[in-house]
Amino acid sequence: MITQPVFYAAAIPAVTLMGLAKGGFSGIGLLALPLMALVVSPVQSAAIMLPILIVQDVVTVFAYRHSWDRRNVAILVPSAILGIVAGYLLAAWVSDAAVRIAVGTVSVAFALRRLVVERRTRAPAPAPADVPRGLVWGWIMGFTSMIAHAGGPPFQIYVMPQRLPRDIFVGTGAVSFALVNWLKVPAYIALGQFSPENLATAVALFPVAVLSTWLGVLLVRRVSGERFYTIVYCLLVLVGLKLLWDGAAALVG
Repeated sequence: MITQPVFYAAAIPAVTLMGLAKGGFSGIGLLALPLMALVVSPVQSAAIMLPILIVQDVVTVFAYRHSWDRRNVAILVPSAILGIVAGYLLAAWVSDAAVRIAVGTVSVAFALRRLVVERRTRAPAPAPADVPRGLVWGWIMGFTSMIAHAGGPPFQIYVMPQRLPRDIFVGTGAVSFALVNWLKVPAYIALGQFSPENLATAVALFPVAVLSTWLGVLLVRRVSGERFYTIVYCLLVLVGLKLLWDGAAALVG
């Protein structure tokens, strides 16, 4: 297990951010891995974070067990499996930086467009959970989650136009990513990323993971449904800009 205090000075805030994201404030969890990568390698950060994500998924799935959309999960997860397989097979050839720039660009453009449209005009009619779009965004969700731990924005881009009730939106994401994270485990094992040190470190952070996720659930349920969507769109802009920054910095470096 990692014992250096400087690691936990970065890891505890990172896990807390991920817990708040899992609780419903989608997007801010993408700040967690860059924060942990300040003190350990990005690969080790990802390996430590995956068991933590799985534990946090248990909390959110339990909290929203009666509030999730089965049709969306049935559309997204099978195509996400194909995306995970593609991400595993192409990991050596696909640039993490390029993926972050692409996802960041689409996220910012989508969120800004929705914010401007909904501010200037009446909110558009909810879009249905259609299969063709769902299969495409589900594949992208699985691929970006495997390559760059950036599966959240593709999920949001597909689901948010449906204008699901707040709890249904959060619960659908919770169930979808709980399944996706378990599906990533064999790939991480095959890549040799689950060392005893990494697993023991993840276990030491489990209490922070559980408490922060419950905090996220409680805070989200205090926010009205309409305001919740505005907050998530704004977070998506910030996350998209962060992905663009990280991708550009990696290319320049």
